[in-house]
Amino acid sequence: MGQAFDTLAGLRAHGFDTLIDVRSPSEFAEDHVPGAINLPALSDAQRAEVGTIYKQVSPFRARKLGAAMVARNVADHVDGPLNGYDGGWRPLVYCWRGGQRSGSVATILSQIGWRADTIQGGYQSYRRLVHAMLYDTPLPHRLILLDGYTGTAKTALLPLLAERGVQVIDLEGLAAHRGSLLGGVAGGQPAQKGFESALAQALQSVDPDRLTVLEAESSKIGRIVLPQQLWTRMTTAPRIEVTAPLAARAAFLTQAYADVIADPAALRARLQPLRNLRGHATVDRWEGLLTGGAFTDLAASLMQDHYDAAYARSRDAENRTWLGQVHAETLDDAGRARAADAIADVIENL
Repeated sequence: MGQAFDTLAGLRAHGFDTLIDVRSPSEFAEDHVPGAINLPALSDAQRAEVGTIYKQVSPFRARKLGAAMVARNVADHVDGPLNGYDGGWRPLVYCWRGGQRSGSVATILSQIGWRADTIQGGYQSYRRLVHAMLYDTPLPHRLILLDGYTGTAKTALLPLLAERGVQVIDLEGLAAHRGSLLGGVAGGQPAQKGFESALAQALQSVDPDRLTVLEAESSKIGRIVLPQQLWTRMTTAPRIEVTAPLAARAAFLTQAYADVIADPAALRARLQPLRNLRGHATVDRWEGLLTGGAFTDLAASLMQDHYDAAYARSRDAENRTWLGQVHAETLDDAGRARAADAIADVIENL
C-alpha cells in the first residue's frame, strides 16, 4: 500500500533512512521532494523508448522491455551508490504517481532484505500538498518586508539579520535571480515547481507565530512567479525602509554585480531593451560609461535614470504600512552590520 502523508510536515518527518526518487533525471531536475536522492528506474532515453512502444506497439511489449531495463538499472544502483548499506537500512521510494517504477524498485530492494516502502501517490501526492500550501490556503506567517531603492543591500542584509536571531527567507536566493533586468546569475533559475518546493520548505522551517523578514519584490523574480498565497500576504505586509546615499548604493552595486561587469558584451546586450523605455541617448550614455570602465558611474546613472523612477512610481501607487526607516550612510561591511543592528532593534521593539 505504501506510506500516506496528509501534510508536508508529516512527509518531512517520514522516519526512513533515505528518500529515493526513482523518476528520470529530467523529472528529478525539474522538481523533487527536498532531501531526496535520484536513483532512476529508467533514464530519460529509456523512458521515452518505453513510452513509444507502449503507444505504437503494445502495452505488454512496453512493460516487458521496461521491466528488463529497471532490473538492470537497479542492479547498477545496488552495486554502486547502495553498496555500503547494511541490512537495517530503510529506504522510502517514490516515482511519478506511486506506480510501477517505485513499486518495482521497492520490491527488489525488499527482496534483498532492506525494509523498503513507497509513497502512496508518489511525487504527485507531494506536489498536491505544495500547491495547496502556496495557492489554496492562506499562509499563517507574520511577514515584514525589507523595502528600499535599488542598491540599498536589502538581500545582503538578510543573512546578517539571521545572525541576529531574526527569521528570514531569501526569495531571490531561492529563485537564483537578483530581481532586476541585470539580475541573472550563473547557472540560471530553477523550474517554477522547483522554486515552489524550496519555498514551501523555507516556510515550513520558520515559526509562523514569529515575524519573518522577506525582501520586498515584484510578483515575479526573473521568470519565477511568486505563488498566490505568498504574494497576497506580501501585498499587505508592513515594511521597514532602508535608505542610503546614491554614492554608497553605486559602490555597493559595483561590488555586488561584479560578475555582470566582468562580461561587458553581455551587459551591453542586457541594456538594449531599455532603449524603448529610457531613450537611445540615455542608453548610449550608459554604453559609453561601460566602454570607459566607469562602472560605479554606470551604476549610479542606472539607478538615477531607471531604477529609482520605477521604484518611486510603485511606491506612490501602493498603500504601504511603514514600521520604520533605517539609514545606512555606507554599505560596506561595517555599514551593513550597523544597518542590520538597527533593523533588528526595530523588529525587537514591535
